[in-house]
Amino acid sequence: MKEDIKIPKVESVYIAVVNEYNDIYKTQDWNAYIINDKDVDLEMVLIVTSGYSENKTTSVFRKKIDVLPKKSYAKIELMQEELFALNNTFKVTFFEGNQMYDKTYLFRKNSINLKALQPVPLMSVKGVLVK
Repeated sequence: MKEDIKIPKVESVYIAVVNEYNDIYKTQDWNAYIINDKDVDLEMVLIVTSGYSENKTTSVFRKKIDVLPKKSYAKIELMQEELFALNNTFKVTFFEGNQMYDKTYLFRKNSINLKALQPVPLMSVKGVLVK
């Protein structure tokens, strides 16, 4: 019965952590985004994030996005720099049509930093990207 459940491979959906200027507070902030680089909308997007190391664990953060339009992105959360010393996971589940997709994105500890910035698809900014 378990072998009857087939969850296909996720492609063209990314998580990026972007360093951007906050006009309101006049600070440089790190924000996590989900990017839908597909040609179809994603429905019922559920994102569960947490950070961990050998002796620390953060609380779990959950976010739901009803529809993430094709070729678009949405902010998930503001990330404090103290979290970068931990492994940060983003578990993403969504529906494309009637098919469910699921993938876990991992930012390894200390991988989010200014030296790791690269161009981010669909966004005219640089960030740390996990595909």
